[in-house]
Amino acid sequence: MELLRFATVGSVDDGKSTLIGRLLYDSKSIFEDQWDAIERTSQNRGEEYVNLALLTDGLRAEREQGITIDVAYRYFATPRRKFIIADTPGHVQYTRNMVTGASTADVALILIDARQGVVEQSRRHAFISSLLGIRHLVVCVNKMDLVDFDRAVYEGVREDFLQFAKRLGEVEITFIPISALRGDNVVDCSAATPWYHGPTLLEHLETLDATDAEDFDHPRFPVQYVIRPMSSEHHDYRGYAGSVAGGAFHPGDEVMVLPSGRRTHIEAIDTFEGSVAEAVPPMSVTIRLADDVDVSRGALIASAAYPPRAAREIEAWVCWMSEKTNLTAGSRYAIKHTTHSARAIVQSVEGRLDINTLKEGPDDTLTLNEIGRVRLKTTEPLFVDWYSQNRRTGSFILIDEVTNNTVGAGMIVGATEEDD
Repeated sequence: MELLRFATVGSVDDGKSTLIGRLLYDSKSIFEDQWDAIERTSQNRGEEYVNLALLTDGLRAEREQGITIDVAYRYFATPRRKFIIADTPGHVQYTRNMVTGASTADVALILIDARQGVVEQSRRHAFISSLLGIRHLVVCVNKMDLVDFDRAVYEGVREDFLQFAKRLGEVEITFIPISALRGDNVVDCSAATPWYHGPTLLEHLETLDATDAEDFDHPRFPVQYVIRPMSSEHHDYRGYAGSVAGGAFHPGDEVMVLPSGRRTHIEAIDTFEGSVAEAVPPMSVTIRLADDVDVSRGALIASAAYPPRAAREIEAWVCWMSEKTNLTAGSRYAIKHTTHSARAIVQSVEGRLDINTLKEGPDDTLTLNEIGRVRLKTTEPLFVDWYSQNRRTGSFILIDEVTNNTVGAGMIVGATEEDD
């Protein structure tokens, strides 16, 4: 069954957590004891209705303030598809959490309060979603019940968003009028919107084709673990385990092992259930090679015809996540790229992105939650693709070597290739 990952984004109090709760409830994906717990909590708080947002707001601070702070992941399935949901926070000060939650999503659900229209945080999250390579945006115009399901209000929000979206690049946008609180057009069609002839939210998510985000022409396989069973039955077995990061691998394919540059062929592709004839993202497999090649954790098995770029100097959009330190030229960090680790120095901060205007302005420092264009130099070559081509081999994280905290997330947009 096909898996779809989606993230809910948008301004605070636009109903993201309530929408997820409604999806889970109406699709019969919550247990009776969970329902009893949130019903009891809602009554204790004196609320007039069962607060479905409590299904995802798990932190005590979230429940006390009625907001989302951390990223909450929920899983559910219908007969047609499996889903992983990331419920991201709406507050500006939690932008780093929103970036984390949306970074692996195929689809972004952008919630907009019908009464407020397209606000600054709606634009900010829509732009960050496009920056993260999400090509499918579903704009849910929520709280339509509070504007009496007025079609003119819905059309006004739609026109405003489309005007803004001209600056987002190539994205597919779908608009759905909903009421997360009442369930209108979430799982079931609403009689209150006879003027709307599109799918419900769940129907759209079940039928959405997100495979166009995959690049099957440039196979990439970061090696996570070398498997050498210590048994007489598999005495000569040597396999390389990991998850496919891009493209399609088949037995017999010619591949290049990096960083050595050695060429060889795939002998077999193994899974827990047995050998397979093809491995595509995001399958976890073990690849066996025809020749004895020096391969260890951090190596990359790639297409011999379309290898990645080898670079020590990279340019990237970086979202800064540290509360205690700023990103400045000369700073040194550990860098984690796929399964490979190295060290890096910041050569320069080229500029900072103004999320409100979507324009880059001059700056030499990034502070918490800011996004900027940064040049880095690494101690050894990284084998990269542009983030727009491959979200796995085109991304990295920066780690503070003193605290071991992740302080930055990067999306590669340029690189100076190494000479052969």
